[in-house]
This record gives sequence, C-alpha cells and structure tokens, in this order.
Amino acid sequence: RFNAPEWAESPVFDYVRQAYLLNAGFLRQVADEMPIADGRAKSRMQFLTRQYIDALAPTNFAATNPEFIKAAVETKGESISQGIRNLMADLEKGRISMTDDSAFEVGRNLGVSPGAVIFENELMQLIQYSPLTEKVAQVPLLIVPPCINKFYIMDLQPENSLVRFAVEQGNTVFLVSWKNAGANESKFGWDDYLEKGPLAALEVVRSVTRVKKPNVLGFCVGGTILSSALAVAKARGEDPVASLTLMTTLLDFADAGELGCLVDEASVAAREAAIGKGGLLKGQELANVFSFLRANDLVWQYVVGNYLKGKKPQAFDLLYWNSDSTNLPGPFLTWYLRNMYLENNLRVPGRLKMLGHKVDLGKVDVPAYLLAAR
Repeated sequence: RFNAPEWAESPVFDYVRQAYLLNAGFLRQVADEMPIADGRAKSRMQFLTRQYIDALAPTNFAATNPEFIKAAVETKGESISQGIRNLMADLEKGRISMTDDSAFEVGRNLGVSPGAVIFENELMQLIQYSPLTEKVAQVPLLIVPPCINKFYIMDLQPENSLVRFAVEQGNTVFLVSWKNAGANESKFGWDDYLEKGPLAALEVVRSVTRVKKPNVLGFCVGGTILSSALAVAKARGEDPVASLTLMTTLLDFADAGELGCLVDEASVAAREAAIGKGGLLKGQELANVFSFLRANDLVWQYVVGNYLKGKKPQAFDLLYWNSDSTNLPGPFLTWYLRNMYLENNLRVPGRLKMLGHKVDLGKVDVPAYLLAAR
C-alpha cells in the first residue's frame, strides 16, 4: 500500500501515512477490546472496523495518493481519462474488473481438458474426461465442485488443472458442472441439490464404468453437499463410494471464519422472507461478499489501479473464474445459511432430515482425506 518512495520522502505524505496507521491501530485496538460477550457479534464488530479502516486508506483517494498525482503529471492527464473510462466500463458490467477479461475464454484457454457431457438434469451436467494414458485405473474419480462458481476451477489451464493432473495419473475423471440457476430453478432446495447432484452423478458413473464404488472428491460447499449425500446414502443402507476427499470443506460450522460472523438470525430471516420460498440470489451479490472478506486485495487494489492510475488489470485465470459467479436458488441458500452457518446442525447426529432420512455424518465409514487451507 505504501511502497511508493513519496510516502517516505515527502513530509506531507509521510504525515498522512503515519496519521492513518496510528488511527488504524487505535480503531483495531478499540474493536478488539470492546466488551462484547457474544463471539459472533464481536467478530462482526472487528470485521466492520477493518472494512472502515481499509476504505479510508489515503491510497484510495486522489488528493492523498502520490502515485495518482505522479501518473497524472507524467501522462498529462491521460491516466485520469483512462481511469474514468475504466470506471464507466465497470459500472456497465456491474463489478470491479480484477483481471483482463479479454485474455480468457472457457473452451479456448480455460476448461480445455478433452471430455464430453454424458448426462444432464435440471441442476447439473456431468462431464467425463478423455483418458491420456494407455491404461487407466479401475476405480474412477467423481469430482463435485462448489455450486457458487463455475466448474472450471478444477480445470483452469493445462499447467494448473486438477482435472488434467488426475487424468494424466491414469484416472477416469467425472466432474459435476452445476447450472447457473434461473427462473426455472428458483424453487430448488438443499434436497434437490443432493438428489440431482452427487447422488444422480454417482448412479451415472456406476452405470458407465460398471464400478460399484468410485472415489469421490468434494471442494468447498461442493464437499458439504457431497458429504450430506453420502450421509443420506448411508441412512438408506448404502455405501456408494470407495474413498472420500474433501478440500476446504466445512462440516462443523462452529468456527466459520469471517463469513460466519455476517450470518445472524435477522439476516437469515430477511433472506427467508425475500427468497426462501422461491427466488434467486444473484451471483454478483455473493461475489461482492467474498471480495470484501479480502477488501484490500480484491477491492481497493483494483479501485486504485483501475480508476486512480488508469491501468488495466493483469491477466489472471483464477480471478477470471472468481468473477464468473453463478446465481443460487433462494430455498437452497436460506436452508444452507440457517442449518449450517447459523445453527450448525450438520454436526449433530440425527438433527437434520434430508430426502426423508435423518443423517449422521459419523456413520459414513470410508477412507477419507481432508485438506484445509488458510
């Protein structure tokens, strides 16, 4: 943030920097020492304080950003004109540009591992990828990604594609691609995502490969959906998988991070009233929430770069995917928020009923690998 030499060399800008850092430290200390007994409420206070501090950084304003002034002088005002053009373009798109959107296209340089859609229903398509080895493992792999973004997070570019890596190791890979919910999907709930998602995909994988128990991998909320589906299968007396891998998946929401502090009874009740019986949460709204969890990296950095300096963001495949958000059905979202984030019911055996069965994750007895990340 304060890397430019002017922040140290200029007495004026050095004063602005020091005053900001001093006040930021004071506000953080006040938020940390606030006598709030409710842990969720205190976390919310700390989160909002950080948002306030980040938003008021002197780098975010033209008059107090020496790099803005330097660029404007060196370009004879062209950086200001380009910044305004960037702002107008982003206002038209409805989001802040984090990457060069023209550098990527799904099917051209993203999601290019060879494969084909072999099944689809109202909520998802199932992709089977072509083998890249002479011999393949007998047991296939089914991957269930999160439904809050597009499938190609698992298949970005060839050099950083999990799908391609798995296929190169001799695996027969199947991948669920969740549909972007529209009006026809606006009444689907959690049970629909289980039945029409991993449970339907497992049936197809078994039919195609004639292997009774494939390996399965779930990522993020895709892992929560997959684990719930396996708990339903167990309640039905079935053991449908050989192994389970979960990547950054929450099953116990007792410590759900900063996202959890934003979920309370009032906010969930408001969502339930608005879209709980039908409706959509727009993908961009959800994307904005995730961006502000790391506001300096995913919001203010681009406000300064795009609008104050008039620069074009660099091409970055992961940020292109991050900006390619999807809509969610209201009944699915509100059930998930209440039963997972707010009440943490999944961890309690028998408390939740899914597809007509009380579920108990503790009874899902398969070899499991769990990957957590910061």
